[in-house]
Parts: sequence; structure tokens; C-alpha cells
Amino acid sequence: MVTQEQRKRQLAREKFLRQQQRRTAARRKARVRNSVIASVLGVILVGSLALYTSGVMKDDDKANASAEATPSAEATKKAPDPCAKPAAGKVRTETWKKEPAMSIDKSAKYTLDLATTCGKIDIALKASAAPHTVNSFDFLAGKGFFDHTKCHRLTTNGIYVLQCGDPTGQGSGGPGYTIPDENLKDKSLKSNVYPAGTVAMANTGQAHTGGSQFFLVYQDSQLPPSYTPFGTISESGMKVLKKIAAAGESTGAGDGAPNATVVINKATVTKS
Repeated sequence: MVTQEQRKRQLAREKFLRQQQRRTAARRKARVRNSVIASVLGVILVGSLALYTSGVMKDDDKANASAEATPSAEATKKAPDPCAKPAAGKVRTETWKKEPAMSIDKSAKYTLDLATTCGKIDIALKASAAPHTVNSFDFLAGKGFFDHTKCHRLTTNGIYVLQCGDPTGQGSGGPGYTIPDENLKDKSLKSNVYPAGTVAMANTGQAHTGGSQFFLVYQDSQLPPSYTPFGTISESGMKVLKKIAAAGESTGAGDGAPNATVVINKATVTKS
């Protein structure tokens, strides 16, 4: 015979188990949806606010997707699209099983030029400090992997980045291989801040899970040093990036698709 008190305890345990199952399912769904880079991308605020890394939520029961940030009246206003129509062409779907063999000259200077619908963003690459990352970008750009891809994510609350490099445009794509984390003690990273102008790899929140997705920092952003910094955006490129940021993102919650039509028409890595 089950007493009323025992029944209450049983119901309480069942309720707790259901809550845990829902939380686990929600976290798994978020990882699949935003596997980066996903996304990101990093700590928004310490303490009471949500923790974001590379598009994947940390396993924090207090966090519940990007809705943690309260949209402001200004954030919900959609600014005019400052960008042009994308060039004709299709995204490539080819993937590779292994990281490409090292072919760059680690002592040379390399530049990544992103010809986007919003303007040119040129990036000085750190070949000696992040050779695996730069070598991968040289390989992928040479294959046309980034051409016609959308920059799918813009964050405007706590962290300030534009995320690109996903052929699916959804935050879940990659080249089929991963590359190791590098340069996590770069002298530019101070007090867990990725300064404006930094270009870094997105990942899934786990070590050595970078693929093709990367983010461009348009304003100093508080993030743990877990994302390979491999480039620095030029002054003219920063103007383009800030123009994109000024148009806002689609959700009004500080994390969503850019309102601007940001498409990489052509990505080129040049050795100088």
C-alpha cells in the first residue's frame, strides 16, 4: 500500500526527471542547430546573464537560448539594408575528410580578402601564430568554398561579432574536417577580451573543433580565450563591418541573422 506521502514523493521525482529530460533535449537541439561556430560565441555577461559560445549554449540550466536578452525598442526597428544584391553563383557543397596538408610559408605574410555585398573586408592573417588555421583558409578559399556564402549571425548585446563561413547559412555547416586551436595566448587578448578588429575561429564549445566558421569582432567583446585569433581587419574593412552591424539583427534580442544582406561573393587568400 502506497501512502499519500510516498505518492507525493514519487510524483515529485517524476516531475524532476521530466524537467531534466526537457532541458537535455533543448540543449541537444541547440547544439545541432548552432553547431559551429556554432556559433560562439562566448560569455555575454558573468553571473545572471546567459553564456554563449560559438552558437552553442553552455550547459547552464539558467540559460534558455538567445531569448535571455530583453529586446529594446530600438533593437526591434529594422534599418534599411545597406548592401547590394549577391553576385550570381551557387555555394559549393564539397567536403573533405582530413585537414589539408601544410602548404603555406609560415614566415610569409598572407591577406584574406572578402569581397562582400556590403563592401570589401580585408584581413591580415597571422600565419606564423596560427599556421593550421591560415593554411586551411588558403586551401578553402582556393577551392571557392566561401564564395556565395551568407554571414548568418550577428550579435549586438554583450558580444559584438559577425559570424560567417558556413556553406549552409544556418550555423551548422563546415568543411568536413576540424583544425586544432591555436594562438590562444595572443598578446592582443587581454582580460578575456577579443578587441575590435579581431578575426577568430568559431567552434562547438569543445577544444579543437574549428572548421570553416569564423567571426569578425566589430566592438570589444568579453569572451574566454577559446577561439583561435588568426587575423586583424583593416581600417577600411572595419567601416564595412560597422555598417553591417548598424543595420541590426533579425530577432531584436541581440543574436540573430543580420538585417543586412551579407554574402561573401568571393574570398581570396594572397601571399605577399
